[in-house]
Amino acid sequence: MKIFYGWRISAAGAGIHFLHSSLLLQAFGAYVAVLSEENGWSKTALAGGAALQSLEGALLGPALGWLVDRFGPRHLVQAGIVLLSLGFFAFSQLQTLGDFYVAVVIISVGASLSGYFPFSVALVHWFEKRRARALSFMSLGLAAGGVAVPLVGWAMQAYGWRSTALASSIITLLVGLPLARVVRRNPAEIGETMDGLPPAPPAEPTLGGTLPAPARSFTAAEALRTRAFWLLGIAHGFALLVVTAVNVHAISHMKEGLGYSLPQASLVITLMTMAQAVGVLLGAAMGDRWNKRRVAALCMLLHMVGLLMLTWAVHPLMLGAFALAHGVAWGLRGPFMQALRADYFGLQAIGMILGLSAIIISVGQVAGPMIAGVFADLNGNYRAGFTILALVAGSGSLLFLLARKPA
Repeated sequence: MKIFYGWRISAAGAGIHFLHSSLLLQAFGAYVAVLSEENGWSKTALAGGAALQSLEGALLGPALGWLVDRFGPRHLVQAGIVLLSLGFFAFSQLQTLGDFYVAVVIISVGASLSGYFPFSVALVHWFEKRRARALSFMSLGLAAGGVAVPLVGWAMQAYGWRSTALASSIITLLVGLPLARVVRRNPAEIGETMDGLPPAPPAEPTLGGTLPAPARSFTAAEALRTRAFWLLGIAHGFALLVVTAVNVHAISHMKEGLGYSLPQASLVITLMTMAQAVGVLLGAAMGDRWNKRRVAALCMLLHMVGLLMLTWAVHPLMLGAFALAHGVAWGLRGPFMQALRADYFGLQAIGMILGLSAIIISVGQVAGPMIAGVFADLNGNYRAGFTILALVAGSGSLLFLLARKPA
């Protein structure tokens, strides 16, 4: 039986996101812990690297949206893979904090061009009835990447962080480029239809003799004038306060604040990403049947509970509770964010709408690691910073409940 090409794009996205997750997102916390110990750089200075990634995403967001809408995602993904590989190479050669920032900028641009944004835009054009499932399946790569975190931690201890970064550069190029070539703009480009289903029959007139109104599709300017656009953006940003803070600082907190070794802390992150995979699979199985907005609201409460468990852990079971709650929430909520926007605003200008949303979201991406890092440097631990971030994230549940579909 012929496999619908849209699923191939989703699988290619999962493969590239596995590279992003295992070699960058989940591994960044390990790099922070090692560089802080080896060079004596402050947590705030190293968290600035994560902030640069988010700022770059905000600055590039509208431009990426325009480029994807105008030229399609394939060329952007290929260029991003090359830049990501170059960034890892530069990272392996760094000597100063300035070198660290330069390498992080190159990595960040490459990750943005080849990451969630262009693949999301591609998939919302390929799927409608199974949109949440396709996005969830792609997100499995992010979750599966956590399985490789202990391997990355072991490689850093056995061969050094420089050799690990250099190996990441080579792997990214050899694996990422073939996957990037799978991407296509939309079904019409290769003679297929959305969802792989037969074209819908012409709409029948109503009793009054009029045809039913077509689904509303917003321009970027029209979307900006809706309350839903801003509520979704702010609530999504609140979620990323927790996600990015955990990615950057969780290993350092477990290692320095709770007394666990680097391999032990990496094992908790692996458990978290396994739970993330469970959340992704739940979304893939049921996402298009559930009310995405209410599911997102529930996930915000799980983010809050999970981070509080990590912050105040006095027993390994509390770390397990953190990994389960935060991982499931991240895996289930993440793919729903772009599916919600496509459902609410249509596909006419979805690339630009997602790009403009990235500006709002980036505030949470920047603030999460920075707030946690500043409080850690001031107090000698992450408790105050993590607690504040958890409570703010919990309040995002109400924002999702208020973010109803525009009329």
